[in-house]
Amino acid sequence: MSSFQDIINQDKPVLVDFFAEWCGPCKMLAPVLSEVKQELGQAVSIIKIDVDKNRELASRYNVQGVPTLLLFKNGKQVWRQSGALPKQEILKILSS
Repeated sequence: MSSFQDIINQDKPVLVDFFAEWCGPCKMLAPVLSEVKQELGQAVSIIKIDVDKNRELASRYNVQGVPTLLLFKNGKQVWRQSGALPKQEILKILSS
């Protein structure tokens, strides 16, 4: 499996969803992210990071609450948002 650093260093945008199994808003966001992935296909990578299983990574990116979305382009964090967002807003952010 690729390391997190390898994944975020891709040429295409990488949206990282820091989530937790027990989190209600995270469960609402999951199908939205699936729709975004279906719409954008290979143009974007979307990965999910369970904060309870990856505490070190969550700490490294100062994730205080879930869900927290981070967008990376060429390994650089270019955007971050805590809380669930509507599909259209996520699509707009990914296309900017």
